[in-house]
Amino acid sequence: MKKNDFLTGICEQIGYNGEGIFHIEGTTFFVPYCLCGEKVTFKVLKVKNGIGYGKVQTVLEESPDRVTPKCPVFTKCGGCQLLHANYKTQLQIKKQTVENTFKKIANIKACVENVYFSEDEFFYRNKLQLPVRDQKGKLAVGFFRENSHDIVETDDCIIQPAWCKDVIKIIKDFVDGKKVTAYNEITKKGLVRHVVVREIDGEFIFTIVINGDKINGVNGLIDRLSDKFGKISVYLNINKMDNNVILGDKFVLLYGDGKITLNEFGITYKIGPQSFMQVNNKVKKMLYEKVTSLAKEDDEYVVIDGYSGAGVLTAMLCKDAKRAYGVEIIKEAVDSANQLAIDNGLKDKMTNIAAPCEDVLPDLIKKEAQNKTVLVLDPPRKGVDLNILQAALNAKPDKIIYVACSPQSVARDVGVLTDTLKVEGGKITGFNPNPNPIYTIKSINLFDLFPQTKHVECVVMLSKVQI
Repeated sequence: MKKNDFLTGICEQIGYNGEGIFHIEGTTFFVPYCLCGEKVTFKVLKVKNGIGYGKVQTVLEESPDRVTPKCPVFTKCGGCQLLHANYKTQLQIKKQTVENTFKKIANIKACVENVYFSEDEFFYRNKLQLPVRDQKGKLAVGFFRENSHDIVETDDCIIQPAWCKDVIKIIKDFVDGKKVTAYNEITKKGLVRHVVVREIDGEFIFTIVINGDKINGVNGLIDRLSDKFGKISVYLNINKMDNNVILGDKFVLLYGDGKITLNEFGITYKIGPQSFMQVNNKVKKMLYEKVTSLAKEDDEYVVIDGYSGAGVLTAMLCKDAKRAYGVEIIKEAVDSANQLAIDNGLKDKMTNIAAPCEDVLPDLIKKEAQNKTVLVLDPPRKGVDLNILQAALNAKPDKIIYVACSPQSVARDVGVLTDTLKVEGGKITGFNPNPNPIYTIKSINLFDLFPQTKHVECVVMLSKVQI
């Protein structure tokens, strides 16, 4: 078999990225937009060393779980991978994928306890990242093709709220190619690169990302956005770098308060254009309710939030704890967390530390030896640094609660914490045939913050083995 061949097979399971997996004549093929049990003819795009990739040509026998996608650019745009499956099936796929991932990466037979579904299968995102480009001499506004920087043009998106369509139209009208130009990734010329929008309870923050220092006619854009959306803030973000990072370091507030104020779990906090916030408001609340409930102990307990950022989750955890420590390496975020503690009357219970977690974790656990300790880890997609995991194993908090947006990363890290993966010379070297765990998994819960996509959030609780 070779490139451009047409093969027919039956989809056996779904992979990490939502693609169908086929085994044909000793080769494993990954083919997007298939469902288990479907008989499919696909075109071979690449094959090497027993691994191949294909593109669906014809679904000969459809799964009863297949639905007609509601998006006209599905399979072209890279935003959604599971729009062809009904929502119940999507949840089953994600559960099975997480369990398979734990087995494959960490040799752990994991059992997902609950899958918390999204009440809104569509129109749920509170954040829009809209690339704007000069593409072959024409304005292109839409979303990137999968694994590409080609823009798939569209006037709307069904996982974004109704306001998305209005934003796209206003931006298309504003970037006319004369006074205001779009950025060209090949020539590195042109002005507008991205528009980033965050909306909470009808309040909006717009960030116009430009390849320059100023933008003509921006007051007219602000007027139109204000007329359409009401309470808004507008920032200019300067990004002249030749890279794939959306936002540059410099923000200029052009209009509005610049922040949106929220109150959740008894904590009042503000978000700005750089603030991290989960994109699905309703599922986010279920996620944080679960994390705070898992952290609670009958006795007095102390929480250490190992990737605390601006301190929002630390403050939520602090409400029921004896004390909470937020550990964060970025000083500006720690400054924000200190102000958050003051604003919420928590400065006597909440301590924020600007330092690498591995440097302070052992001493914090030792300091709180008379109390039960709960370590919360909510890292970025790449997971927890190995030296932090090893520091946790040395410090031995009573509980570890791991919040993860990547099943692969959490499986690997939990493998280290439960000793199913061997660590030698500062590296993971493979499965451990004779694990002697300090921690054991108590529960794995999934939260579907991202319907129609391959993504899912995991919350894993581990407890110290009683010897």
